[in-house]
Amino acid sequence: MDRRFTRREYKEIIIDSLKYCIAHKGLQLYAWVIMSNHIHLIIGTNDKPMQDILRDIKRHTSKTLIKAIDENIQESRREWMLWLFGRAGKANSNNEQYQFWQQGNHPIELWSNEAINQKLDYLHNNPVTAGWVEESEHYLYSSARDYAGGRGLIDIVLMG
Repeated sequence: MDRRFTRREYKEIIIDSLKYCIAHKGLQLYAWVIMSNHIHLIIGTNDKPMQDILRDIKRHTSKTLIKAIDENIQESRREWMLWLFGRAGKANSNNEQYQFWQQGNHPIELWSNEAINQKLDYLHNNPVTAGWVEESEHYLYSSARDYAGGRGLIDIVLMG
């Protein structure tokens, strides 16, 4: 299984990109979690089209993460990861060399309070389900601590 976000420095690249998009691109971040091989976001925007913001996040983070992996002499999986991303990049004519993210996004419209609560619970319980923590708010790379009354790594807009 792909484990592209197991190192702290890789997660920090994602966090920095989200913070930048909040400050400069009109991204509204309501909830988030970074798992070892995927990310969940509940987001909105008032300024730019959402697909433009997501495109920019993916473009920036893919280049920055590939560079970080390539330059990390401590990364024992470096050759394998670059080969994997290179193979995916060659299979997709939209790429110059590597493909870090899956093509496309998987948006789900949250149309009711019930849907919002269900997605928030699912998102925040990912680290619990994975067996990493017993309580969702104990996981550092998530907005669960914000919803539990604490303060997380990224300033978010609380829902409901």
